[in-house]
Amino acid sequence: MIALTVPSPIGPLTVGAHGGRLIAVRFEDAGDRAQEEELRAAARQLEQYFSGRRRRFELPLDLRAGPFDRRVLAAVAEIRFGERISYGELAARFGLTGEDVRKVAAAVGRNPLPILIPCHRVVGADGALVGYGGGIQRKAQLLALEAGQLQMAV
Repeated sequence: MIALTVPSPIGPLTVGAHGGRLIAVRFEDAGDRAQEEELRAAARQLEQYFSGRRRRFELPLDLRAGPFDRRVLAAVAEIRFGERISYGELAARFGLTGEDVRKVAAAVGRNPLPILIPCHRVVGADGALVGYGGGIQRKAQLLALEAGQLQMAV
Protein backbone atom coordinates (compact mmCIF):
# COMPACT_ATOMS: atom_id res chain seq x y z
CA MET A 1 0.00 0.00 0.00
CA ILE A 2 1.16 3.51 -0.79
CA ALA A 3 -0.15 6.37 1.30
CA LEU A 4 -0.43 10.12 1.51
CA THR A 5 -1.27 12.14 4.61
CA VAL A 6 -3.73 14.91 3.76
CA PRO A 7 -4.34 17.85 6.11
CA SER A 8 -8.01 18.50 6.84
CA PRO A 9 -10.03 20.67 9.20
CA ILE A 10 -11.01 17.55 11.17
CA GLY A 11 -7.41 16.44 11.59
CA PRO A 12 -4.94 14.64 9.35
CA LEU A 13 -6.28 11.94 7.06
CA THR A 14 -4.08 9.23 5.61
CA VAL A 15 -5.31 7.99 2.24
CA GLY A 16 -4.00 4.62 1.06
CA ALA A 17 -3.98 3.09 -2.40
CA HIS A 18 -2.98 -0.13 -4.09
CA GLY A 19 -2.91 -0.85 -7.79
CA GLY A 20 -4.18 2.61 -8.73
CA ARG A 21 -7.29 2.43 -6.52
CA LEU A 22 -8.01 3.87 -3.08
CA ILE A 23 -8.33 1.25 -0.35
CA ALA A 24 -8.29 3.19 2.91
CA VAL A 25 -8.90 6.49 4.66
CA ARG A 26 -7.66 6.70 8.24
CA PHE A 27 -8.01 9.44 10.82
CA GLU A 28 -4.28 9.76 11.47
CA ASP A 29 -1.04 11.26 10.24
CA ALA A 30 1.12 8.40 9.04
CA GLY A 31 3.74 10.83 7.77
CA ASP A 32 3.48 9.33 4.29
CA ARG A 33 4.09 11.53 1.28
CA ALA A 34 3.66 9.30 -1.80
CA GLN A 35 2.86 11.29 -4.93
CA GLU A 36 0.91 8.87 -7.13
CA GLU A 37 -1.89 10.48 -9.12
CA GLU A 38 -4.74 8.66 -7.38
CA LEU A 39 -3.51 10.00 -4.04
CA ARG A 40 -3.13 13.55 -5.36
CA ALA A 41 -6.65 13.31 -6.82
CA ALA A 42 -8.00 12.15 -3.45
CA ALA A 43 -6.23 15.05 -1.71
CA ARG A 44 -7.72 17.55 -4.20
CA GLN A 45 -11.23 16.16 -3.90
CA LEU A 46 -11.07 16.07 -0.09
CA GLU A 47 -9.93 19.71 -0.07
CA GLN A 48 -12.85 20.59 -2.38
CA TYR A 49 -15.27 18.70 -0.11
CA PHE A 50 -14.09 20.48 3.02
CA SER A 51 -14.24 23.87 1.31
CA GLY A 52 -17.83 23.23 0.22
CA ARG A 53 -17.07 22.87 -3.50
CA ARG A 54 -17.63 19.11 -3.82
CA ARG A 55 -20.63 17.00 -2.88
CA ARG A 56 -19.67 13.66 -4.44
CA PHE A 57 -16.31 11.95 -4.85
CA GLU A 58 -15.17 10.63 -8.21
CA LEU A 59 -12.25 8.41 -7.33
CA PRO A 60 -11.25 4.84 -8.18
CA LEU A 61 -12.01 2.70 -5.12
CA ASP A 62 -11.03 -0.86 -4.28
CA LEU A 63 -13.47 -1.89 -1.59
CA ARG A 64 -11.87 -4.84 0.14
CA ALA A 65 -14.88 -6.30 1.89
CA GLY A 66 -17.12 -9.34 1.82
CA PRO A 67 -20.29 -9.49 -0.30
CA PHE A 68 -22.66 -8.35 2.47
CA ASP A 69 -20.45 -5.42 3.47
CA ARG A 70 -20.10 -4.45 -0.20
CA ARG A 71 -23.88 -4.34 -0.61
CA VAL A 72 -24.33 -2.26 2.53
CA LEU A 73 -21.52 0.15 1.68
CA ALA A 74 -22.81 0.53 -1.89
CA ALA A 75 -26.12 1.65 -0.38
CA VAL A 76 -24.28 4.03 1.97
CA ALA A 77 -22.45 5.50 -1.03
CA GLU A 78 -25.84 6.44 -2.50
CA ILE A 79 -26.89 8.56 0.50
CA ARG A 80 -26.90 12.08 -0.88
CA PHE A 81 -24.87 14.97 0.44
CA GLY A 82 -26.66 16.54 3.41
CA GLU A 83 -29.04 13.62 3.97
CA ARG A 84 -29.12 11.32 6.97
CA ILE A 85 -30.70 7.91 7.38
CA SER A 86 -30.88 5.58 10.34
CA TYR A 87 -29.29 2.17 10.54
CA GLY A 88 -32.83 0.74 10.60
CA GLU A 89 -33.78 2.59 7.41
CA LEU A 90 -30.61 1.35 5.76
CA ALA A 91 -31.39 -2.24 6.83
CA ALA A 92 -34.94 -1.88 5.48
CA ARG A 93 -33.50 -1.19 2.02
CA PHE A 94 -32.38 -4.83 2.09
CA GLY A 95 -35.62 -6.13 3.60
CA LEU A 96 -33.88 -6.64 6.94
CA THR A 97 -35.30 -5.91 10.38
CA GLY A 98 -34.72 -6.72 14.05
CA GLU A 99 -31.35 -8.26 14.85
CA ASP A 100 -30.23 -7.84 11.24
CA VAL A 101 -29.97 -4.09 11.85
CA ARG A 102 -26.92 -4.88 13.98
CA LYS A 103 -25.34 -6.70 11.03
CA VAL A 104 -25.90 -3.65 8.85
CA ALA A 105 -24.46 -1.37 11.55
CA ALA A 106 -21.41 -3.64 11.86
CA ALA A 107 -20.87 -3.50 8.08
CA VAL A 108 -21.09 0.29 8.19
CA GLY A 109 -18.60 0.28 11.06
CA ARG A 110 -16.10 -1.68 8.97
CA ASN A 111 -16.10 0.94 6.19
CA PRO A 112 -12.44 1.26 5.15
CA LEU A 113 -13.13 4.48 3.20
CA PRO A 114 -14.91 6.91 5.54
CA ILE A 115 -15.85 10.28 4.07
CA LEU A 116 -15.45 8.85 0.54
CA ILE A 117 -18.18 6.33 1.39
CA PRO A 118 -20.20 8.63 3.64
CA CYS A 119 -20.95 6.44 6.65
CA HIS A 120 -21.14 9.63 8.75
CA ARG A 121 -24.61 10.11 7.20
CA VAL A 122 -25.96 7.02 9.01
CA VAL A 123 -27.40 7.86 12.44
CA GLY A 124 -29.29 6.20 15.25
CA ALA A 125 -33.05 5.55 15.11
CA ASP A 126 -33.75 8.77 17.03
CA GLY A 127 -31.31 10.80 14.95
CA ALA A 128 -28.55 10.51 17.55
CA LEU A 129 -24.96 10.54 16.36
CA VAL A 130 -23.62 7.10 17.15
CA GLY A 131 -20.87 4.81 15.97
CA TYR A 132 -18.20 6.60 13.96
CA GLY A 133 -14.61 5.37 13.66
CA GLY A 134 -13.30 8.93 13.53
CA GLY A 135 -15.19 9.86 16.69
CA ILE A 136 -18.57 11.47 17.25
CA GLN A 137 -17.11 14.99 17.14
CA ARG A 138 -15.81 14.44 13.59
CA LYS A 139 -19.14 12.91 12.57
CA ALA A 140 -20.92 16.00 13.92
CA GLN A 141 -18.52 18.29 12.05
CA LEU A 142 -19.02 16.46 8.75
CA LEU A 143 -22.81 16.57 9.11
CA ALA A 144 -22.70 20.27 10.06
CA LEU A 145 -20.52 20.99 7.03
CA GLU A 146 -23.01 19.23 4.75
CA ALA A 147 -25.94 21.05 6.37
CA GLY A 148 -24.30 24.40 5.61
CA GLN A 149 -23.89 25.10 9.32
CA LEU A 150 -20.11 24.99 9.40
CA GLN A 151 -17.39 26.51 7.26
CA MET A 152 -14.16 24.52 7.25
CA ALA A 153 -10.85 25.98 6.16
CA VAL A 154 -8.27 23.59 4.84
